[in-house]
Amino acid sequence: MIRQYELVEKVKAYDPEADEDLINRAYVFSMKAHGSQRRASGDPYFLHPLEVAGILANMRLDTGSIVTALLHDTVEDTVATNEEIHKAFGAEIAQLVDGVTKLSKLELQDAEAKQAENFRKLVLAMSKDIRVLLVKLADRLHNMRTLDAIPSEDKRRRIARETIEIYAPLAERIGMNEMKDELEDLAFSHLNPDARASIVRRLSELRLEGGESVPGVLEELCAVLEENGISASVTGREKRPYSIWRKMQRKSIPFEQLMDIMAFRIVVSDVADCYQALGIIHATYASIPGRFKDYISTPKPNGYQSLHTAVIGPMRRRIEIQIRTELMHRVAELGVAAHWSYKQGGPEVEVETQRYRWLQELLDILDQAQKPEEFLEHTKLELFQDQVFCFTPKGMLIALPQHATPVDFAYAVHSEIGDTCIGARVNGRMVTLRQQLQNGDQVDIITSRTSTPSPEWERFVATGKARARIRRFVRLQQRSQYANLGKALLQKVFRNEGYDFTEKAVEGTLKAFKAMSTEDIYASIGAGNTPARDVFAQIFPGHKSAVQKSQTGDDANVVPLSKARKTQPRGHGQPLPIRGLIPGMAVHYARCCHPIPGDRIVGIVTTGKGVTIHTIDCETLENFYETPERWIDVSWDSDASNGEDHVGRLHAVIANEPGSLGTLTTVIGKNGGNITNLKITHRSIDFFEMLIDVDVSDVKHLTHIIAALRATPVITQVDRARSG
Repeated sequence: MIRQYELVEKVKAYDPEADEDLINRAYVFSMKAHGSQRRASGDPYFLHPLEVAGILANMRLDTGSIVTALLHDTVEDTVATNEEIHKAFGAEIAQLVDGVTKLSKLELQDAEAKQAENFRKLVLAMSKDIRVLLVKLADRLHNMRTLDAIPSEDKRRRIARETIEIYAPLAERIGMNEMKDELEDLAFSHLNPDARASIVRRLSELRLEGGESVPGVLEELCAVLEENGISASVTGREKRPYSIWRKMQRKSIPFEQLMDIMAFRIVVSDVADCYQALGIIHATYASIPGRFKDYISTPKPNGYQSLHTAVIGPMRRRIEIQIRTELMHRVAELGVAAHWSYKQGGPEVEVETQRYRWLQELLDILDQAQKPEEFLEHTKLELFQDQVFCFTPKGMLIALPQHATPVDFAYAVHSEIGDTCIGARVNGRMVTLRQQLQNGDQVDIITSRTSTPSPEWERFVATGKARARIRRFVRLQQRSQYANLGKALLQKVFRNEGYDFTEKAVEGTLKAFKAMSTEDIYASIGAGNTPARDVFAQIFPGHKSAVQKSQTGDDANVVPLSKARKTQPRGHGQPLPIRGLIPGMAVHYARCCHPIPGDRIVGIVTTGKGVTIHTIDCETLENFYETPERWIDVSWDSDASNGEDHVGRLHAVIANEPGSLGTLTTVIGKNGGNITNLKITHRSIDFFEMLIDVDVSDVKHLTHIIAALRATPVITQVDRARSG
């Protein structure tokens, strides 16, 4: 256990202006507060905050962080209060301690809700001061180092999963790679001990086989650089077991095919030497294609900078090499802690927090999420570590998780751009909003002031921010639809009973229905929760209808909006089975491609006709590439194939012999199709070529008909027609 004077000396060694008295008082306060408390391992509890302080001192953090580490469990686990902390150590320390303190005393119904609420508070606290996160990460690191002492396997696994899903990604986001690697590996040992043991065994065997090779590689790399006038420090490091396992899983390759189990790091004095060293390495050894990455000219969002390359190096070994300056190396290992300002308080803390825009994005998600569990779900999406880096047309770098789409990109730039997005150009080419982005893509988002988010987007977005914003819009839109329907139903009851409808009359019922506004009442009626006649009866309690309404009355046939589209047949005036359109918009199906449910589709705004629906591969779309503002991202409703037929057009070639046309129509009829139009486009002595319009329910239905026709001897060819 580190002693009091040793902790003070360690801090004073890197920060001579550190407040020695404050650290000593915090040490004594914490030791007295925890008293005789013991941890699960049997060690004195005070050992934990002391070790957390030691971890932060090794990271060379400021006095406020060290003091917070010593005090971080006093409010939660002892009789000490936040008021006492404030009185003894000041407002800044009290705020930091309160930010780190977990809500373990809050009685929530289940573990997931408790975890979500704890994390919500952590995000709010660290948005005000990033040191809250640094102390929390050090706290979690020491807890993981001592996790074996917890007797319950389920509890150990729960803590390990929380660590690998939330805290390790948070450490990565602020550039603390050493801490991230250790947190992941400690969690891995509890979540998949057999896999970790297997990789550790293979690493041991590898060390025995190549015991002489690593020093040899280091020696040769140093000699090559020195011969070319580069002064550098060259070291080797072994990948951690979890990092190896994750790469094996991601690339589906065995242990033997990994080329970067051992990585060699070249640290030079300045940026110019980085590129010169890279040139020397590539001139001396054969580089492996596709493995070079320049994170100096394009740093990662957390500030990481380095050159990465892979070569067939000394002794014909495939090795990975990282080249960076000393400052880059410190940032790579310690992230935000590497360039921390030791002056307590002041603007440095605020500036440091502002460097990490993802913190603001987490706050945006917190604002949009309906409940803590939803916030936690979106946050896990936001913290994915496998990323793609894309650019705006002005060169601004946007980091996104893998499988991100232009919609994710739009929301990452700004929420309003996401809300009004209607299309996108990627590398100068129009793409659909579903297209997955790749590293280096330049993305230009096309917007329209009248556009709104499509509920369909939630199916393919990859970021928590986009999903939270879309869900919020859908909730508000659904409420608006319910309110409009409910108001119309109430107005109908007023008309049927001979009264003029007024908002003022409805306002008088707010108290009776425990509503905050008339819109709440309308929404409740539209959702089917409150009958319109009950509201009318509350307004006119003495009214007697001329004809007593029974189960066949006005409200008996009212179908809540949430069920209306499933229970009412689609006919003239009914909503089309397409998502992403503005209510009431005129819609037509393109005759060039005849889209049917199951096809990927896109909408094109057509002058005088509203929106025309095309299949995504329709050749006609080439005519609209220069007018992207006319494109609308749409998709079929989930029940688009129920209760309505759609025209599928077939191109067929049949034998010119008696009965062949009758055979064709019989096959189509037996498979549930109805021919609505048939046109012979070409005839010869042996064959007829024709276009056939068939009513079908969806793509699957049409595919079955095509398969049946192809199996018929007199039909030599049949395909889906895409034009004409």
